[in-house]
Amino acid sequence: MSRKATVRADVLPTIAEVFREHGFDGASLSLISERTGLGKGSLYHFFPGGKQEMAAAVLDEIDGWFHRNVFAPLRQDPDAGGAIEQMLQAVEAYFRSGQRVCLVGVFALGDARDRFRIQVRTYFVAWTNDLTDALMRSGHDAVTARELSEETVGSIQGALVLARALDDPQSFQRALNRLRKRLEGRQA
Repeated sequence: MSRKATVRADVLPTIAEVFREHGFDGASLSLISERTGLGKGSLYHFFPGGKQEMAAAVLDEIDGWFHRNVFAPLRQDPDAGGAIEQMLQAVEAYFRSGQRVCLVGVFALGDARDRFRIQVRTYFVAWTNDLTDALMRSGHDAVTARELSEETVGSIQGALVLARALDDPQSFQRALNRLRKRLEGRQA
């Protein structure tokens, strides 16, 4: 792997956190430069398309992680119930038990939505479709599976917002626990 690719990959998590904290518009090149330790010239060397390319690369990285750790298991694991539990554990870990906001959600709600609409839409479509498929394999009819899928993804996203707004990451954990019961078919 070339040094350029290594450095580019190495700075993506830092750039992602800048976008999480400040949104696309608030994440200035000066701030990104300061946080990554790279000068603006180096940033443009690694990301010739500037901030737009940085954001696209970060979204691609997030999408790859979710495809490997959430979407593919939901789609491929013959144990649908186990795959759904793995999804809940993966999102709990990824979002640091409610202490980390969803950057795709931040982009979906902000002014950057139109710039990245395909990546944002693809992420949420994959998540709801793959969860719907897993729920159908676990015995739900198609309509109920779709409703549960949308409710689940919406609840996760909403719980992240609530945890951040209340400065109460435990509210995210409580939401995941209610979802576990709901997805297992028990009242939440």
